[in-house]
Amino acid sequence: MTIRLRSFSALALLYAAPLIAPLSAQTTRGGAPSAATAAASRAAQAQRVTIMRDQWGVAHVYGKTDADAVFGMIYAQAEDDFPRIELNYINAMGRLAEVEGEREIWRDLRMKLFIDTLDLKKQFTASPPWLKALMVAWADGLNYFLATHPSVTPRLLTTFEPWMALSFSEGSIGGDIESVSLRGLEQFYGAADRTPTAPSRDDDDASPFGQEPGGSNGFAVAPQNTANGHALLMINPHTSFYFRPEIHMASEEGLDAYGAVTWGQFFIYQGFNHRLGWMHTSGGGDVIDEYLETVSPKGKGFVYRYGAGSRNVTAKTIRLPYKTASGIAQKVVTAYFTHHGPVIRAQKTAGGDRWVAVRMMNSPLDAIQQSYGRTKAKTFEEFKQVMAIRTNSSNNTVYADADGVIAYFHGNFIPKRDTSIDFTKPVDGSDPRTEWQGLHTLDEMILLKSPASGWLMNTNNWPFTAAGANSPKIGDWPVYMSAQREDNPRGVHAVRVLENRRDFTVDRLIGAAYDSYLPAMEQLVPPVIAAWDALPAADARKALLAVQVRTLRAWDYRFGVASVVMTLANEYGEEVSQAARDGARDAGLPVLDYIKSKAPADLVLAALARASETLTNDFGAWQTPWGDVNRFQRVSGDIGAGFDDSKPSLPVAFASANWGSLAAYGQTGARTTKKRYGNRGNSFVAAVEFGPRVRAKSVLAGGVHADPSSPYFFNQGERYATGNFKEVNFHREDVEKHAVRTYQPGK
Repeated sequence: MTIRLRSFSALALLYAAPLIAPLSAQTTRGGAPSAATAAASRAAQAQRVTIMRDQWGVAHVYGKTDADAVFGMIYAQAEDDFPRIELNYINAMGRLAEVEGEREIWRDLRMKLFIDTLDLKKQFTASPPWLKALMVAWADGLNYFLATHPSVTPRLLTTFEPWMALSFSEGSIGGDIESVSLRGLEQFYGAADRTPTAPSRDDDDASPFGQEPGGSNGFAVAPQNTANGHALLMINPHTSFYFRPEIHMASEEGLDAYGAVTWGQFFIYQGFNHRLGWMHTSGGGDVIDEYLETVSPKGKGFVYRYGAGSRNVTAKTIRLPYKTASGIAQKVVTAYFTHHGPVIRAQKTAGGDRWVAVRMMNSPLDAIQQSYGRTKAKTFEEFKQVMAIRTNSSNNTVYADADGVIAYFHGNFIPKRDTSIDFTKPVDGSDPRTEWQGLHTLDEMILLKSPASGWLMNTNNWPFTAAGANSPKIGDWPVYMSAQREDNPRGVHAVRVLENRRDFTVDRLIGAAYDSYLPAMEQLVPPVIAAWDALPAADARKALLAVQVRTLRAWDYRFGVASVVMTLANEYGEEVSQAARDGARDAGLPVLDYIKSKAPADLVLAALARASETLTNDFGAWQTPWGDVNRFQRVSGDIGAGFDDSKPSLPVAFASANWGSLAAYGQTGARTTKKRYGNRGNSFVAAVEFGPRVRAKSVLAGGVHADPSSPYFFNQGERYATGNFKEVNFHREDVEKHAVRTYQPGK
């Protein structure tokens, strides 16, 4: 894995303004700032920051410099939810077992195979002055928060250092590192021997079909398709709730960005400034490759075959401290690396036992520059220059701006490969043809700019329907350019609500994003109706399921809080999808396609019967309105807080992304209640209009603050549950008009 240290003309132009000397430059004779100097410097910086909390509790942070804005922005985040900030960095640095115990040591090992704190410190030292100033301000803002809030007790991180920002430099929830199986690591590094085993599922693999998937929607509409001739952008990430709050940061150096920030990061991850906006959707090209290494012992170590010769396996000692009842214990692991990357498991193959090494992007310094740089771009060309850094490895990007440009970047970091080799499965690490051949440039990737359709979108699906008839064509691109091999129900739905319209406004775009139709039901419902129709009259299932089938037959495939059929269809959909999964895999078909075309009649009828029985057991009758079942509840700000049927909750009309609901809402993890409580799906959602004066509306799951006693804990709950967006206070005069509290950090 190569860390690329480069300077970029785009960023140099964006950050040409002089910077106030960072705290790291204000040192004592010994080379480190004294405690008194550090405290005085932080207090002085706090004086250059103004935080305004509007009527929704959203923090609008104003600083003289970008560094001041970063200082205030991270301070405001800490006010709202310091535990989430701390946990993100505990996890990013591979220290989770120190607070959670031995069960997390393999998660920590996974991080430490890629994140080396000594290397991050070197990269911090090598970073450009403007970026170093931001990282110093980030650490100072968190440390100032802790110093001025003595009642806050960190679980582990009592002091933040500037280099730590590099450990969490890219904001996608679908981080590449999480694709590595924890079970595979444990079986390889935890066993006394290294007997290869077949890969298996664990908690880091994709959720079973039927649970709410991760993902996002991004829509952009060009001026010719809008009522007032202004480009529009729909920002609709589907994440776990409370993963990102909304915030606004501005400075006198040209920063003015609003949107969703991942807890603990100092850049707006999905959002907009006064000129343009960006929305990331998980997906893109194939960016991770696994290599089958042929390894043999040599002396005290190992070698692996490469070409006509061999190379030494690199060994590295990794220490994994973990919490116990009596204190901190430690496990020591000898980790192995080839030139492809860390060894993550062993695997049996037809040619013998192999070690599996993984290669992926690992460029935190470049990544943090790109993540921050896009917030300050003002034109498409500036934005494209920032995108040319190519470190947003796990995402696509949907874009719109005040010049009327809309664009779609499918992926961002895509290695060049030999197209004669199938990289969708582990490849032979001894074959030099499997090496990456550099990275594709932006112009070599799938990039749509202002298509004639006047709209574009992505829903974590393939790019070949992104702009209707003006989409990229299958076959024109290397297979690895798209990690997605098919469309998805949300993609089908998005095309239907975006095409052939010329009257979009902010509100009509929101309406399209919350359209109630569920395309997946076109594949799920007809098979069970047909199976029931084919039953002989004497079959007991004919009478048992008659009312259910009649109800489904009359349905228009739309959700609603009063809908009884929505409740039945959702339960049936979960049952039949789980029942069909193995058959679909064996047939080599997507689950929905298998159910529509090949699922046995007995399978779909049994799923409908089980669904009816489950609902009857839980609610007294399967004829239960969807809003009585599908609920939104926030009873605690604790990370991983559960749900309680006896406590208040709100009805929610929208449904799972699995069924094609663009307004995604569902639950992951074990369900311990009868009612279904969403914890993943729509989170921060915004619709933005880029006219001479930018205008936006947004809604956030629950509220920005984690404390149940705060007025901002659940003050957006009703709006969220009904899709009732609020006007965003973006311009300074609007923020001042609606400011409930204006203050400086520490006061």
